[in-house]
Amino acid sequence: PLADQFGAKVLGLGILGLEVLALFLGWQWGGSLEAMYGIGILLGFSGASFAIALPLASQAYPPNFQGLAMGVAAVGHSGALISSLVAPRLAQYMDWSQVFGLMLIPVILTFFIFFFTVQGNPGPKSLSAVSTRERSFLNFFKSLKDPFMYWLCFLYAVTFGGFVGFSSYLPIFLHDQYQVGMVLAGALTALCGFAGSLARPFGGFVADRIGGLSLLKGLFWGIAFLCFLLSGIFEFAGLALAMVLIVLMMGGLGFGNGVIFQVVSSRFSRIMGTASGLIGAAGGLGGFFLPVWFGWLKDVSGVFSSGFWVFGIILGIAGISAMMVHRSVGSSLPEPVEEF
Repeated sequence: PLADQFGAKVLGLGILGLEVLALFLGWQWGGSLEAMYGIGILLGFSGASFAIALPLASQAYPPNFQGLAMGVAAVGHSGALISSLVAPRLAQYMDWSQVFGLMLIPVILTFFIFFFTVQGNPGPKSLSAVSTRERSFLNFFKSLKDPFMYWLCFLYAVTFGGFVGFSSYLPIFLHDQYQVGMVLAGALTALCGFAGSLARPFGGFVADRIGGLSLLKGLFWGIAFLCFLLSGIFEFAGLALAMVLIVLMMGGLGFGNGVIFQVVSSRFSRIMGTASGLIGAAGGLGGFFLPVWFGWLKDVSGVFSSGFWVFGIILGIAGISAMMVHRSVGSSLPEPVEEF
């Protein structure tokens, strides 16, 4: 709701400023574990940039290009993959603290580009600052009563949570199952991550053409099939076949991310900051919990396939829910909860 209230530019500059501060502290005083915890907390605020970029992209493009715009804007999360791939290699040639200092350059450059290119939000002319603030937070609490918002949170926790969770878990899986070195495992994981990131704009584009709700009802079943297939053969198949299936699965999850936010932008266009923040947070939580329960199931069952089976079941449940919603509302979206 802060982006809806104060404008995306003000909040975006604040987030970039915190990121600059965190990198500077890491560069100068990042020598202890306690300091790194504090720096990590500051860097965690950069995750809120998701709720900044999507409203900006939504406002800049007409309704029939919302899915594509959302997908292109959200490809920015692949920056985390690039960092995880590049930073360890840079650290082989310089101290870790110097890597933090080097990363200041693109962030400061982004700060100034954002400052000069993004227009500020003038806000509604007929409302006072106090009434604008009250309306923003009332809309936030109204959205918490909207069942459709919770359904989209669940779907995004499955797709984006699966994408992020597998990006974290794949190096362990590839190392333990196929005895792949950690450097190569990281590179293969980055390949899967890029496949998912690049599929996201395509998912939004297709959703613009045929409708996000129509697309969702079959998408989850397709990803679930890949997950079940992978769980049944990876213990007998070689690394090459397993990687083909994993890339397809990650691409499907990324495709689903784009489709979901086409639905979000169509349904919550007036409160995109609030909607993208809530739904994005659900996706982040899904990505946090997936490696945890994958690891727990591996410890309990002794095989990796148990985690893939459970995730396939969750994907199937998401597919059933999408079919039920599509059957009840058709291709049109339900009306949002009345806004103030």
